[in-house]
Amino acid sequence: METHISAQQWRRYVSVFLIFSTAMNTACAVTHYSIPEEMEEGSIVANLASDLGLDAKTLVKRKVRLDVIANKRYLEINKETGELFIAEKIDREHLCNSKNPSCFLKMDVSIEEPIRMFNIEVEIMDINDNVPHFRRDTMHLDISESTPAGERFSLNNAVDPDFGTNSVKSYHLSDEEHFSIEIQTGRDGSKFADLVLKNALDREEQAVHNLILTAVDGGVPTRSGTANIIVRVLDTNDNAPKFDKESYNINVMENSPIGSLVVKLNATDLDEGTNSEIMYSYSLYTSEKTQAIFGLNSNSGEIRVKEMINYEDFRIYDMEVIATDKGPNSLAGQCKLTILVTDMNDNHPEMSIKSFQSPIKENVAIDTVIAIVSVSDKDSGENGIVDLHIADHLPFALRESSDNYYELVVSEPLDREKVPEYDITFTVTDRGSPPLSDNETMTLELLDVNDNVPQFPQSFYTIPVMENNAPGALLSSLTAFDPDLHENQYLVYFIIEKEIVNTSMSMLFSINPENGNLYALKTFDYEIEKEFLFHIEARDSGVPPLNSNVTVHVIIVDQNDNPPVIVSPWRAHGSVVEEKIPRSTDKGSLVSKVIAIDTDSVQNSRITYQFLQVTDATLFSLDQYNGEIRTMRMFSYRDPRHQRLVVIAKDNGDPALSATVTIKLSTVETAVKAYSDMTEVPLEYDIFSDLNLYLVIGLGSVSFLLLITILVTCVLKCQKPKPSKAAPPSRNSVISERNSTIADSTLVSNDAYWYSLFLAETRKGKLVVRQPVPKAGSRYIVSSLPRSTGLTETSDSAASTLQYPK
Repeated sequence: METHISAQQWRRYVSVFLIFSTAMNTACAVTHYSIPEEMEEGSIVANLASDLGLDAKTLVKRKVRLDVIANKRYLEINKETGELFIAEKIDREHLCNSKNPSCFLKMDVSIEEPIRMFNIEVEIMDINDNVPHFRRDTMHLDISESTPAGERFSLNNAVDPDFGTNSVKSYHLSDEEHFSIEIQTGRDGSKFADLVLKNALDREEQAVHNLILTAVDGGVPTRSGTANIIVRVLDTNDNAPKFDKESYNINVMENSPIGSLVVKLNATDLDEGTNSEIMYSYSLYTSEKTQAIFGLNSNSGEIRVKEMINYEDFRIYDMEVIATDKGPNSLAGQCKLTILVTDMNDNHPEMSIKSFQSPIKENVAIDTVIAIVSVSDKDSGENGIVDLHIADHLPFALRESSDNYYELVVSEPLDREKVPEYDITFTVTDRGSPPLSDNETMTLELLDVNDNVPQFPQSFYTIPVMENNAPGALLSSLTAFDPDLHENQYLVYFIIEKEIVNTSMSMLFSINPENGNLYALKTFDYEIEKEFLFHIEARDSGVPPLNSNVTVHVIIVDQNDNPPVIVSPWRAHGSVVEEKIPRSTDKGSLVSKVIAIDTDSVQNSRITYQFLQVTDATLFSLDQYNGEIRTMRMFSYRDPRHQRLVVIAKDNGDPALSATVTIKLSTVETAVKAYSDMTEVPLEYDIFSDLNLYLVIGLGSVSFLLLITILVTCVLKCQKPKPSKAAPPSRNSVISERNSTIADSTLVSNDAYWYSLFLAETRKGKLVVRQPVPKAGSRYIVSSLPRSTGLTETSDSAASTLQYPK
């Protein structure tokens, strides 16, 4: 390979240096130059005139002459300028031994007037102008498939005429799966490659391995050469013979001629050579009678009629044939044959199925040819004319293509999901009298295509889940059905992601991708989460995959897990509510009202009230629905001054949960005075069913009343309050010394209790309004006003005033 480099490039690339040395034992000086090989013709090496101290103008006159000690004249001198230039390209590998580290051209320069002689020595430097090459382009290796991994095989090395770093440095192999290369270095620096077997070979899988070995030199830029390695895997006897079919059912006419072929068995052995040569023989399973009727050719596997076959003597012959290879440690395979003898009845019509495509895809096009059938009859005339037909209900048709040849074609679309296979019976009938016929049934199998999407039994699933469930509990099994086969029917289930309050569905529920079982990943609380709506997708494994999804509505079912909480009358934990009532209270007067709330669902939060204990059952009545305690009669002098009432509030759950409150009533002789500034203002408002909204309204009302109270306090500080005129005693008033409840009248209460009563009363459709007791700052009066009532008449009616205690 020639490399063309201009003189200008060589001036940049090469450092031409001049060394003058004076020999101790000679009178002549030797001038040294160093140039790279392959310089272009005409390239300037040096100016001899200036280097040798000569006048360039006198060179012609002095008859300067260059004598080269070599076969070729590679250099020449310009007599006009004294420049030494390249007369012919220099190939270092051709001129010198490639393994020699130095290569010189020696020449003499002579001039006259006076006569002088100069010795010139030019060193030729190597460049990377040769590619590595192998002595043999193709190397053949025979490796037995039983050779263990790690075995080494020597290869021919590559050579590069260049020297030093420009010579061969490494080898690369194209196939790194089964083989690898190890590089060895010779004493002279040559690189040799050994082929190493990485994995054991299998001739039956791949008999020949074609490898490419690449040798790369160390030049810049690098050059490479390649050689082909053909590895032939030698066989070992590791495969047993195998018949085309494991069992054969063969029909043989009785009176078949001796020597007629019954069947030609064919067994194949994946090995080669003697390891694949097969001999056939009967096994001990075959009876002597059968072996006497049918002969088996041990080399060809042909079974022929050996003796006359009589249908009346024997109708079925069973045999087993063994195929044994000839390799060392021979291996064998076997097949079973069932020969059915057909009774002979004078020249039945015959048919022959020339070709039959089975299986076929279910989406095969209409008019596709499935089989070609030929029919014949040895008879003549009408008896020799035959007709071929198939059943009418099949989606196939027979089309006559030529004399005695028919094509079986598809006449209607096929659907494997409806009919997976067809038994097509070809019936041939002659026109004799009586007609004789023959038939043959071929089973046509349909291959599935992915043409059905997965189907869920329902399009919408509603799954009730009882709250407080265990994590990991099975909720339901959402199983889809795909009528396709194999991978087309293998379904994978997963939840379509949907975020709810920064929580994905996959953190709440899990579905088994194989069977569609839906599990809960956490314990649900009806009071926090009441329902979930998401989608589940079923996808088959066909190509392309088909999918469908179903909507799942998970409803959290409430459990009665929250007991009622009594908010009125308010009392500290475990304490008894003490209240006072005038002994002059009329029959039917409201004494107290028990109010309880339950955070469960509507059904479980329905609360009923009843007395658990009562001092006198004839004196008080309790409304089981609103919790109002009223007098059933007026107090008499016989009634004790202290009455103890224990009220239980029970919810509607199963089992029911309950809470109790104990009220201690004390009767007093004097009634609480009513003041003219105590009014009940009927307020109409909408009743909300959402407890959270009640809480918001209550908190807002408390804040508003607190602000009004502060403003009123400031006003009262600035002016002295006028004494109010007491109204006549009210018989409907009930006083609580312990700041508890009265309903539909007045209540002495603290802030915490008032807020609880506000929540409870607003659930019953009433609004609670604070009103002051006329005594200076002793307590608050709280009124519970029904929605439907009008203004309550009071003596000296005046606007309500809020007052802080002083």
